Amino acid sequence: MAYPAGMQESLARLEATRSRRSKEHFPRLSPEDKMRLLESCHPDYRPAAFAAIAVGRNKGEKAPKELVRLFHGRGIVDPDRFDLSAVDRDVDVLVIGAGGGGATAAIFAHAAGARVLMTTKLRTGDSNTTMAEGGIAAAVHPNDTPMLHYIDTIGGGRYANLPDLVSTLVLDAPSIVQWLESLGVMFDRAPDGRLAATIAGGHSRYRVSSCKDYSGLELMRVLRDEIRNREIEVLEFTPAVDLVLDDHGHCAGAILLNLDTYEFSLVRAKATILATGGLGRLHVQDFPTTNHYGATADGLVMGYRAGAKMIYLDTVQFHPTGVVWPEQMFGWLISEVLRGKGAQLVNREGSRFIHELESRDTVSSAIIRECDQRDKGIKSPTGAVGVWLDVPLIDVASGKGTIRRHLAGIYRRFKQYDIDVEREPILVYPTQHYQNGGILIDRDGRTSVPGLYAVGEVSGGVQGRNRLGGNSLTDIFVFGRRAGMHAGATFGDVVLGQLTLEHLRNYRRELEASGACEEVRSPMLLPDYTRPETKSRKYQ
Repeated sequence: MAYPAGMQESLARLEATRSRRSKEHFPRLSPEDKMRLLESCHPDYRPAAFAAIAVGRNKGEKAPKELVRLFHGRGIVDPDRFDLSAVDRDVDVLVIGAGGGGATAAIFAHAAGARVLMTTKLRTGDSNTTMAEGGIAAAVHPNDTPMLHYIDTIGGGRYANLPDLVSTLVLDAPSIVQWLESLGVMFDRAPDGRLAATIAGGHSRYRVSSCKDYSGLELMRVLRDEIRNREIEVLEFTPAVDLVLDDHGHCAGAILLNLDTYEFSLVRAKATILATGGLGRLHVQDFPTTNHYGATADGLVMGYRAGAKMIYLDTVQFHPTGVVWPEQMFGWLISEVLRGKGAQLVNREGSRFIHELESRDTVSSAIIRECDQRDKGIKSPTGAVGVWLDVPLIDVASGKGTIRRHLAGIYRRFKQYDIDVEREPILVYPTQHYQNGGILIDRDGRTSVPGLYAVGEVSGGVQGRNRLGGNSLTDIFVFGRRAGMHAGATFGDVVLGQLTLEHLRNYRRELEASGACEEVRSPMLLPDYTRPETKSRKYQ
């Protein structure tokens, strides 16, 4: 018995109502009811979870306390002691981050004739891209258009998206899918050979192309191959810790830290592309996260200290379906594809409580309300609470074997813990998944700092205040391509001045004058999961 005895009563109720639920129609919320639900239950609407930024371009604006603490922290580099005269590497384009966005930017900058260096905190591909399950959204099917994709994305973003960025996203998306196919990505196919498609919450069409539930892994497979085939130089285990400007305010590269030797190096570059991902490992409001180990907001910290303008830092996405049990998978992402294929969300009493294909912020809020306000959640043996995701309904709706064929990764992971998702549901609760806001960019990924680009989750404005499923992979490839092409086409016009770290000195002075200094080193680089009771131990 995979689920403990204390959960069996609720499981019996779920099974007793399955036949009825499989036939029922559950209404969607009105815009007014949706807004009331968000304001009463979504973590973005908890004032105590946010703090005001004391310095910089976004001074006075609110952001999660965990991020503000890093903005107010001490830099790893001492600008008064670092020697800028000793340049270790001179390149045309420096790409910081080696996930899907960084790899795409590097490939297109290289194709334009630039000398490219890509540096990454861990290994090439160690990123949220690799962990993406659902797929990439693009209007590539006969009953779909970029205009419909645009309308869905704007609505899903609570009408806060920047229209120019959304139009760029949806218009470029079909050609990105075609480009990925040309590299060898093995997308799922319909029986007639055309691309298969699934639907994600907030979309009005089946427009998400996937590779079973290993989509990100497959995408990074071909991107890594392309990086190697082009012989693009990659520095692994070498994160950037601060950006360097020239005396005209142009971004002129970065200071890197070798995690093996703890030695700094200086890279001078005519264009610098930030593709460092999100902030999941800050564990905003103590939520678990789906994010990769390296998602510690480094790009936000470096970009902000260099003077980049931010947007929507006060909004973070919580994915509705993070694993609650087994404990070894706590917080692990359960793809939206399951709800798109018919899996239902069910409370302790065996009843549905929300339309499963509402947008992610709405579904997350409904689950939080069900568990925390209505006391209709199911408790795990460790005291965590969640609701059921009735996965076996997928085989009921689409035929036996659908789960094992199309959701192979999820099926195998749970099988390790004696849970058969063809017969049993999954216990879920919202988990921190995506950073909606970030560095403000234009259509080519350019930031407010000349020579600095931002790609993917570190950027802001594309997704508004909530992202639809499938649009994150679209985002990293569309804007990775554009940033790489633009940097590759314009680096030859750049003449760098004298390198300087005066922006770091000014930032520190402003912090000290505000009295907001935090005794924490930033960027964080890696999360610290040491238990408090062991931190004071001295090992001989």
